[in-house]
Amino acid sequence: MTSDPVGGRRGWSRRGFVRAAWAAALPVAAGCGDPSPADGSERSAASGSPSSSPAGEAARKASPTPLPTAPRPLYLGTYAPAQGGGEGIGVATYEPGTGRITGDGTIGGVGDPSYLAVHPDGRTLYAVDERDEGGVTAVRLSDRRVLGTRSTGGAAPCQLSVHPGGRWLLSANYGSGSVAVHPVDPASGALGERTALIAHDSPAPGPGQDGPHAHQIVTSPDGGHVLAVDLGTDTVYTYRLDTAKGTLTEVSRASTRAGAGPRHLTFHPGGRYAYLACELDDTVVVCRYDPDSGRLTPGDPQSTGTGSGTSYPAQLLVTADGAYAFLANRGHDSLTRYGVEAGGARLRLLDTVPVGGEFPRQIAFSPDGRLLFAALQRSGAVSVFHVDGASGELRSAGRPFPSPVAVCALPL
Repeated sequence: MTSDPVGGRRGWSRRGFVRAAWAAALPVAAGCGDPSPADGSERSAASGSPSSSPAGEAARKASPTPLPTAPRPLYLGTYAPAQGGGEGIGVATYEPGTGRITGDGTIGGVGDPSYLAVHPDGRTLYAVDERDEGGVTAVRLSDRRVLGTRSTGGAAPCQLSVHPGGRWLLSANYGSGSVAVHPVDPASGALGERTALIAHDSPAPGPGQDGPHAHQIVTSPDGGHVLAVDLGTDTVYTYRLDTAKGTLTEVSRASTRAGAGPRHLTFHPGGRYAYLACELDDTVVVCRYDPDSGRLTPGDPQSTGTGSGTSYPAQLLVTADGAYAFLANRGHDSLTRYGVEAGGARLRLLDTVPVGGEFPRQIAFSPDGRLLFAALQRSGAVSVFHVDGASGELRSAGRPFPSPVAVCALPL
């Protein structure tokens, strides 16, 4: 049984932590779309406007495009019923203008789909199977047909992403501290047999860790490199992906301070900087990125704005114009807003906003960037916020939408 990045330090398994979280969950509202938050008040971040690039400033001053009105798809990741979760991948729709979510069934036949990603062409959905014998599953969205599952060669895969070219699926095995690559059939979107499996066997695990724990694998904006974040070894590994063979070759490593527990990396759209959420020391790190070499250079740790104690930062998002960044804080149950300055080189902490529930495991923007979705693991719900394009302020879209052990929300 694998260890959870939070619970593992207390001797809990990753799944045991989910069970405890679900048992402790508070009841949530029965619907979504109420124009006011559950407590009847309007919650928004305080004003603050950072300096930004001329392009970003021009984008915010431009006339807003009309809001789409047709409902859009939303897919929800969870754990299995044994953990108090769902029966598979949750299917829903959301209204782009209001953020209102409406349930639309479940895609069964996928075990513990705790993280989801979609192919660049929008036709195929991919899910991890976060179990001891980990797998990745492809689902054809036109008819919700499961196209099959392939082994990741490791334990408890917790994150996956599709290479921008659409030919390769990348996955991170948390339990065994390894990363894998699978080919994607260009016609069907189905997955082929694994072409690469790389174990993070060095450096030695950080303080309190029992081994490597790969938590994310993502392609750099230039498409030339793949970066894997490992919480257990306090390291970000950079690989070059052979796009003909699907193999990985390590080209550099970046170390955080011991015990930081890096979890999630997000690139600035300019491609020269990235932001690293460190789960165990409750910090965010601005990193320089060199597209030619793939080298990542971490800077000094920065505050999450959550006060004393560890808030277990989960995930960072950056707006498309590169002006604002948002961080999900699980222990603090909040979203931190940063102003992005100096072309991406600096983060200025602006404020934190209550997320509307407990333990925001994952956050995602709608494709137009006007909505932010937060999967609330302990509350068993998904909250939605309107994102102000000029100020980056967040405003609740209403009561959270119930979804058992919601650990991933993917709006399309």
